[in-house]
Amino acid sequence: MDKLLKRKIDTYLFEWKNNPDRKPLIVKGARQVGKTRSIEWFATQNYSNVVQINFVEQKKYRSIFDDGFEVDTILKNISLLNPDFKFIAGDTLIFFDELQACPNCATSLKFFKLDRRFDVICSGSLMGINYKEIESNSVGYKEDYEMHSMDFEEFLWAKGYSEDFIEELYEQMLKLQPFSALQMDILMNLFRDYVIIGGMPEVVNTYIRNNNFSGTLELQKQLLSDYEEDITKYVEGLDKAKVKAVYNHISTFLAKENKRFQITKIAKNARNRDYVGCVEWLADAGVINICYCMNQPELPLKGNYDPKLYKIYFKDTGLLIASLDDEAQEDLRANKNLGTYKGAIYENIVGDMLVKQGYRLFYYNSNKPALEMDFFLRDADSLIPVEVKATDGATASLNSLVKDCKYHDIKFGVKLGYKNIGFNGKFYTFPYFLTFLLRRFLSRNIQE
Repeated sequence: MDKLLKRKIDTYLFEWKNNPDRKPLIVKGARQVGKTRSIEWFATQNYSNVVQINFVEQKKYRSIFDDGFEVDTILKNISLLNPDFKFIAGDTLIFFDELQACPNCATSLKFFKLDRRFDVICSGSLMGINYKEIESNSVGYKEDYEMHSMDFEEFLWAKGYSEDFIEELYEQMLKLQPFSALQMDILMNLFRDYVIIGGMPEVVNTYIRNNNFSGTLELQKQLLSDYEEDITKYVEGLDKAKVKAVYNHISTFLAKENKRFQITKIAKNARNRDYVGCVEWLADAGVINICYCMNQPELPLKGNYDPKLYKIYFKDTGLLIASLDDEAQEDLRANKNLGTYKGAIYENIVGDMLVKQGYRLFYYNSNKPALEMDFFLRDADSLIPVEVKATDGATASLNSLVKDCKYHDIKFGVKLGYKNIGFNGKFYTFPYFLTFLLRRFLSRNIQE
């Protein structure tokens, strides 16, 4: 079995297998981010015997739990349906794919953990997983891993750059050593390609194989269509048309000056109460990232935001790009000109890169005093404003937040843009493409 793309989950799965007290694993994530392919590859490399069951394609296997959750009973029912399956204690991986189609499977994980003879990995699309139901099952007897589309580091690996190269980028951050003109040019071009392509494995594979954008837009548009179809298939308890309306208006909101989500922009006389749960469903499904407006630029972050004021971003910026009109597509792919959406696209990609590092998203906007900040992060003891600059304009808000002593939780800031590495005593400046290393940089910075 060939596996072209190296993914971070590869290391995670290897470490999971080497843990003598490993629990059954659930790998969750939006559809088509590479879950099944990565697990299949891991299985072929590490087990002599693999039992793979797909609850969507092979519906008959949903009944294997009908007689209870004792492991031998489950194995007996699997064998009745397919006598070719073998179960070798200590060297078998049971891979239950499309878990969302069979929530009963999650209940069985406790019994597989207690039995200990077989390793179990489940995979499911967040679009269909009812995690309120599934997470209540086998609590303490399973492990969860959320998989995203490819981040910029994985994209660089796909382009042939080594882990040593990534370490060199990180060392330059630590030393605050600016890049040469050649380095900046090459890395910014790679980053622009990543912005347009996004991180969906099939799209990245096509781009790598063709060494250009040929065929990528068609794949992205198909993904957008598939997601819309899944909304129709999986939304329960909400108005499907309203969920679709929110989904189809994401790029509309991002084109506005303040980029904030506003129900009135979706339909005339639309009311917030009519759309309760729609945005949350899309977030739970792994389609969007939500960025909440903070009440005050201070710690703690938890509870210090308005749940009714937020921006929404696509999880994968390539899908935002694909949602734009045909003229914008042509300009983007031919000239890499981000046009009207420039600010929105950079905010979207930075937000996505932060989420992929485990951050939640918060912003701030105030008229009195006039202050706005794209994102806020935190380290052990301080709040860190992060400004995303599409142009080389002024940084009045960032300067105010860092300099004004009333913002006592803020000690320094970060500015991201088409700028080289630097530090002016108040904030760090980094080129966009280093965002994927920001958490690592900040944590190392604290320790030192």
